[in-house]
Amino acid sequence: MSSISFSAEKATAAPTRVIQPAWVRIVHWINAVAMVLMIMSGWQIYNASPLFNFTFSPMITLGGWLGGGIMWHLAAMWLLVANGLVYLVTGLATGRFRRKLLPITATGVIDDTRAALTGKLSHDDLTKYNNVQKLLYAGIIVVGILIVLSGLSIWKPVQFQYLTALFGGYDFARYVHFAMMALIVAFLVVHVALALLVPKSLRAMIIGR
Repeated sequence: MSSISFSAEKATAAPTRVIQPAWVRIVHWINAVAMVLMIMSGWQIYNASPLFNFTFSPMITLGGWLGGGIMWHLAAMWLLVANGLVYLVTGLATGRFRRKLLPITATGVIDDTRAALTGKLSHDDLTKYNNVQKLLYAGIIVVGILIVLSGLSIWKPVQFQYLTALFGGYDFARYVHFAMMALIVAFLVVHVALALLVPKSLRAMIIGR
């Protein structure tokens, strides 16, 4: 009798769904490491020639001095670019971007923002992104592309002179690069906060289910 009950229970149990496939989890965590290294080393480089009337504490910078910061920044850059290309190509080829990030509507963003602020936004189905998530994830892809291109303009302004010119010259490219960095840091703060508020989303990014 007990074996029959156990079999029936197994048969009626909901199947475990893959929320985040393996390739998404791999590129996500590689990107997280690369991004933190780039931000901290970038702050070290910034301190050598500040754009604004402040510098970052040595406690949160990487490299120890300008040369060390540049070495860390360039090493992390290649990791970030290679990993980002894998993400973009695979996301487009598999149709993941189309399924997960489209469509985005202004009405949907406003409604979901209102629901989030009032604590009424549902997180029951992790396979679907709400409009705010779609906007943030699509936006951070654009920001990632801009920070790489503006970084190339700063790194090789002569070799990439046409690209540097598109950003309004070397000096303005530095401001664009800084602004994109600030947006990424803001995104990471929100991203981590939401992961802590909805821990099952973090679990899905670790084990996939």
